[in-house]
Amino acid sequence: MKKNDLKLQVAAAIQACLDKKAEELSILEMEKGSAFTDYFVLCSGTNPRQVQAIADEVELRLKATGLRPAHVEGYRQAEWILVDYVDFVVHVFSEKARKFYDLERLWKTARRLEPSELKAKTPAKAASRTNTKTKTKTKAKTKTKTMPRRMPSAVPRRKKA
Repeated sequence: MKKNDLKLQVAAAIQACLDKKAEELSILEMEKGSAFTDYFVLCSGTNPRQVQAIADEVELRLKATGLRPAHVEGYRQAEWILVDYVDFVVHVFSEKARKFYDLERLWKTARRLEPSELKAKTPAKAASRTNTKTKTKTKAKTKTKTMPRRMPSAVPRRKKA
């Protein structure tokens, strides 16, 4: 899949969350080669019906573009609904579950993005930006083990202290 197509799909999921008044929206761009997906979209709802409504709207929006989730978990309980589109995963939490699981802390190495950063660039704009900007930092390449793209079958649990 093209990177621009993926960004447009993630942007559509984000807009669906915002349209249903999702709170605390976070977008994490996962590290290449070390994660099973490219993006996490995280948001919260204030009650079980809102959590389900957010997940429903994400599915409807993306279904209209021909994209269906590979897997959905947690819909009936509405504490943490995971909507897996393989290349990106939408996590819709209740406020309590969001604080408990704290995925932003677990994936603290992931890059945080703003919704505006996911809008696809047109080729003319992209070319003009690469000509005007110079890269000042270079990262040393390290060998990383590529992990298979799959979701765990169970929700991760925190150990009790």
